[in-house]
Amino acid sequence: MSRGLTKAFRVGLRRGRLELTQTLRTPREAFSLLSTPLMFVVLSLTIEKDIEGSDVPMAHLLMAGGITTMLVQTGLMTLPQVLATEREDGTLLRLKTVPGGITSYLVGKTVVVLATALGGALLTLLAGALFAGTDLPRDAAHWLTLIWVLLLGLLSVVPLGAAIGALLPNPREALGFTMIPIFFLMGCSGLFFPVTTLPDGARAVVEVFPVKWIAQGVRSALLPDSALAAETGQSWQHAEILMIVGAWAVVGFLLAPRLLRRMTRRESGSRLKKAEA
Repeated sequence: MSRGLTKAFRVGLRRGRLELTQTLRTPREAFSLLSTPLMFVVLSLTIEKDIEGSDVPMAHLLMAGGITTMLVQTGLMTLPQVLATEREDGTLLRLKTVPGGITSYLVGKTVVVLATALGGALLTLLAGALFAGTDLPRDAAHWLTLIWVLLLGLLSVVPLGAAIGALLPNPREALGFTMIPIFFLMGCSGLFFPVTTLPDGARAVVEVFPVKWIAQGVRSALLPDSALAAETGQSWQHAEILMIVGAWAVVGFLLAPRLLRRMTRRESGSRLKKAEA
């Protein structure tokens, strides 16, 4: 690793740590991070029925959905809005003029996203176990499944979120452009109710995207095999999860850097024209 890249990496780590500290010290931001785990715990406490065809409480499926929600919310909703905001306020353009600035920026954002998404997922998992009586992974194999599903899930949604942020026209429209399709994917991917209750057409759509498969992988780590009654094919389909989520990760990492570079070039030209006008 070159000296310049090493320095950019160190600056990025420091930048991410400071940004994360600032976020946790801001009451509104801290509450935003805690609100999703809290919501799923409350919802789990209000649901008493079991998953149809099994003796597994629906609350357990819902808490598994809450863990997936933390990843999706961070990668596909929060990250695009942050990128759109920092593009518009000139943060990215200023960093572009600094050697290694964009690299350190991306490293810092990676630190924040990893800490936020994985921290939120762990908080949801522990809160469910403590307050809603949901299960932790039963053994080392199930813990390993949860870890690789969450990490692969992040590798798929974060670059996609960055690509979306690069394409969005401005932060005011970011939420509107992302909310409806992301909520559709979340709602139809088995996060809140069994995916087998959906029409075949809706299932066919969501099976193209990674959210459904991430959620299924999380459920496979937390729920007993008796919950397979509510899964497509009555199988956890780990091979399909690895293949489809992995393919989205590859697509995202191919698209995101190119779109981010194009975004900064386009923004530079736009601001130059404004200065000349």
